[in-house]
Amino acid sequence: MDLKEEKAIGGDPASHWYYISKGRAIKSLLGAKPIEQLLDVGAGSGVFSRMMIEQGRAGKAICVDPNYNDDFLASSRTDQIDFVRTATAGDADTIIMIDVIEHVNDDVGLMREYVNTAKPGARFLISVPAFNFLWSSHDEFLEHRRRYTLKSLRDSVEAAGLAPFKLQYFFGLLFPAVAAMRLAEKALQGDKEATQSALKAAPGWLNKSLVAIHDIERAALFPLNRIAGVTAFCLAEKPAAVAQGEIAA
Repeated sequence: MDLKEEKAIGGDPASHWYYISKGRAIKSLLGAKPIEQLLDVGAGSGVFSRMMIEQGRAGKAICVDPNYNDDFLASSRTDQIDFVRTATAGDADTIIMIDVIEHVNDDVGLMREYVNTAKPGARFLISVPAFNFLWSSHDEFLEHRRRYTLKSLRDSVEAAGLAPFKLQYFFGLLFPAVAAMRLAEKALQGDKEATQSALKAAPGWLNKSLVAIHDIERAALFPLNRIAGVTAFCLAEKPAAVAQGEIAA
């Protein structure tokens, strides 16, 4: 999760509709299976790990992000959550990469680093921004390299040595409005320099309304949505065969 995006809302990300809704989607995808150790790659402030810990869905979490400074590392660690700049998958039974792989040139290589150090059967949950035609100044500001379809996400995940078993879009109810705004921006602004994220703080009534809307989507449409959305999710696992002969770089 990009720290730039978290800063754009100007407050606690755990109280913002976007993070609340995405956090609930993450929990829905992971299901009720207990998580003993969670590895949160590119974790930013660790908002999703904190949610999982606070709600009893994970026992311990390691948040890894190369952008952590010394002060953050010294002040943020708790008994259940550790923050580090580098880590391997180690004993983690669940690895999440929430809005991470779109930031690097070699998305397959980044995933493979963790696949090769993960134990057989470890689950990987990956989320990415969806559809290249939605590319906008928001992506430029956040230094994205690409957006994905379910097919391109599946291809990258499989190339990294994982076996995907759930792929679906989220924020589908926002998709028409976001598509209209992004296309209008392209038409009106052209190649204007990117200066900010599209994600903003929301007044209380709007924040609650958007959470409620996405609760409805998550319950009614999320399991079936392979058509359109602003975010694409993939849940995959490391098969035993990979453990016998790790994927070559």
